[in-house]
Amino acid sequence: MADRISDPIGRLMGLRYKSHPWHGVFIGEKSPEELTAFIEVVSTDTVKYEIDKDSGYLRIDRPQKFSNVVPALYGFIPQTYCGKKVGDFCSNKTKRKGIMGDGDPIDICVLTEKAIAHGDLLVNARPIGGFRMIDGNQADDKIIAVLRNDTMYGHFKDISEVPEIVIQRLEHYFLTYKDMPGVESNTEITATYGVEEAYEVIQASVEDYNDKFSNLGSLLA
Repeated sequence: MADRISDPIGRLMGLRYKSHPWHGVFIGEKSPEELTAFIEVVSTDTVKYEIDKDSGYLRIDRPQKFSNVVPALYGFIPQTYCGKKVGDFCSNKTKRKGIMGDGDPIDICVLTEKAIAHGDLLVNARPIGGFRMIDGNQADDKIIAVLRNDTMYGHFKDISEVPEIVIQRLEHYFLTYKDMPGVESNTEITATYGVEEAYEVIQASVEDYNDKFSNLGSLLA
């Protein structure tokens, strides 16, 4: 069964049009324990792709300046929004005032042993933790998940079970992928948190989405 937004879209559009990955894809009935993730970038990409919020198509954000590539599938969780509740949650955890959400859907990395050739696809993922990442004064959490039924990572229940080198590689990527020569970075990871806190962040982002796009469901009903 779909939710209040993607269900009307499906009924109105049928199979003729592609659903918008942010608004027209259901996060999943079992969320936050298991959810649908939209993948923008895979580990072989040397170009950073990002969803175009208006059209729903992938847009080239920028070629990577250096040799770092994301060591996982990377994308976002549909029907989430990093807004006031996510910002307040980050402020409470860090004891810093004035943290705001970055205005994007919540980011997610999905660990898998499989070599996936390209992005622009949906995967079933189980969150196991996350990074509390702050960019300037904006909350930019990265949820860490495993691909459902993955042979190597699928049995992990919490980020504490993941080999430390995998976590270090992910941290290095997120702390350096925005680096530009001569420009000082304001990005930091203040904490690595476990599965229960990941659920809280996801739930806050769902509530932020419902607040931000409260009129969308009524328009489509």
